Amino acid sequence: MPDPSPSSRAKLLDVAEQLFASRGYAAIGVSAVAGAAGLGKSSLFHHFPSKADLYATVLVRVVERIEGQVLPALVAIGDPAHTLDRVVAAIIDVLAEHPTSARLLLRSVFEDDDEDVIAASAASGVNERIAAILDKVSAVIEDGVAAGVFRPVSVPDLLQTVVGATVFHFASGDFGEALFRAPIFSAEAIARRKRELQILLQQGLAPAVRP
Repeated sequence: MPDPSPSSRAKLLDVAEQLFASRGYAAIGVSAVAGAAGLGKSSLFHHFPSKADLYATVLVRVVERIEGQVLPALVAIGDPAHTLDRVVAAIIDVLAEHPTSARLLLRSVFEDDDEDVIAASAASGVNERIAAILDKVSAVIEDGVAAGVFRPVSVPDLLQTVVGATVFHFASGDFGEALFRAPIFSAEAIARRKRELQILLQQGLAPAVRP
């Protein structure tokens, strides 16, 4: 008989996120997820009608975590430079707190060619929610340019840089640790990443000083 307890649902989501992040959607079956969670397939299907629905729910949970940290950073009082600093810190904190999230997000960009995944993701509104976050960050950058706090900049290029410097960094796994010759999820490494990216953006966005 299916186990309807919330704990079994959370366990399935935790395991599914780890498996989808490490091996991708196509390589993981529902039996593997249920087995790794110590549950039966009937329990999984009690909570999630299909593998695609499970995948979309995992993505929604990741986006909710990001919203939970990034949106408060966007609405806090402060000038655009300080707001962007807070946003960068919030993104890094949430991705560091959940080590599988970055790789899952990166995979989702390249593995959305399955029709069931496309349908489930569309129904979940994940893409729209991510776009809404990026729109808010874009507005901060545009406000900074208009106020003269930032130099004129291509906002899409800057957003791509921030996404790459955060999501790819924490998704890089063995490549990243080989590059740094150290763990990338240690407290020291996370603090350094935050500091380095904030300084890079501060200096890169600084208005040109006229002679």
